Amino acid sequence: MECAGPSTVVFDPTLTDYDFGPHHPMSPIRVDLTMQLAHELGVTGGRLRVVPAPMADDDQIATVHDAALIEAVQRAGRTGAAELQVGLGSDDNPVFLGMHEAAAHVVGASLEAFRQVWSGESLHAANITGGLHHAMPDRASGFCVYNDVAIGIRWLLGQGAERIAYVDIDVHHGDGVQAAFWNDPRVLTISLHEHPATLFPGTDR
Repeated sequence: MECAGPSTVVFDPTLTDYDFGPHHPMSPIRVDLTMQLAHELGVTGGRLRVVPAPMADDDQIATVHDAALIEAVQRAGRTGAAELQVGLGSDDNPVFLGMHEAAAHVVGASLEAFRQVWSGESLHAANITGGLHHAMPDRASGFCVYNDVAIGIRWLLGQGAERIAYVDIDVHHGDGVQAAFWNDPRVLTISLHEHPATLFPGTDR
C-alpha cells in the first residue's frame, strides 16, 4: 500500500542523548540502528524525507507540565541527584546529566512532526524517539520525562484544531495523554493495550 504525498521523519542523531544508562531497557541504540537500517535499505530519502529535530523551549513544555516538574528536571540534569517527588531517580526514570535538554529535544522533534502535517508540508510525519505517553503534568513516569504527545496535541489546539482523536497502540495504557485531556471535549483519547493486571502502569481507564 502506497501513501500519496510526502512523508517525513524528524530526526537528529543527538536524539539518542535521551539515555537512562547502559542497564536501562529503553536503550537509545534502538533509535540509532533503526535509522541506520532505514538508510541502508533506501527507505529514507526520496519520498520519505528526513528533517532536523528542533529543541522545544520551556514555554512549549509548560503548556502541559507544571513549572515544578520542569525545574526539577533541569536541576537533576545539572546535579545528577534524584528528585523522587517528581519521579526522577527511580528505576524507571534514572537521572542523567543533560536530562532536560535531551527530553526537550524529543518534544521538539514531535512538535516538528505535528507542524509538518498541520502546515501541509507533509501528509504523514513521525518522530521515532517520541511517544513518551506516561509522563504526567506533575511527574515523570514509565521512562517518560516530558509528554511529547500531549504537548503536540496542545500545540494543535493552539493552532485552531477543533477535534483531535489520539489513538495509542502501544502495549501500555496511554495514561499520561489521557490524564492531560480528561476534561477537554475537543480531544478523544483511545488506548489499545494489554490487560492492566500484568503490565505497567496497571490502569485501563
